[in-house]
Amino acid sequence: MLDTTIDTGARADRRLREERITRLTTVRSDGQPQSVPVWFLWDGDSFLIYSQPDRQKLKNIGRNPRLWLHLNSNDRGGDVVRVEGIAEILDSFPPATEIPECLEKYRKSIARIGFDPEAFARAYSVALRVTPEPWQIW
Repeated sequence: MLDTTIDTGARADRRLREERITRLTTVRSDGQPQSVPVWFLWDGDSFLIYSQPDRQKLKNIGRNPRLWLHLNSNDRGGDVVRVEGIAEILDSFPPATEIPECLEKYRKSIARIGFDPEAFARAYSVALRVTPEPWQIW
């Protein structure tokens, strides 16, 4: 659990709520790590990520649900937020259009990549929940 009563935890929580992109790292069956940028929602306990079906990251998670999430550091290499987590593919989870926080956070980005919210929800139809385990913040 992220301890938001201390400065580094509070700063990490604020960044997780404000940042738009994190790097998700999974491991392929041949042992090769795979990192991809993803949009995410942090609710204080877990991460919600939507993916297109049949992506390599989903295949990797199907074999090994352990992963890493990383935010970019600041321009001096500090303010690092890195978390190990366990991913779960959520069957029968509401689409992004039914998650008001998702639409609020990413509406402009969805339009910028050429989608309306409904088309985005159809294309990115697989929901993942990532539950954090160890945190590394500094």
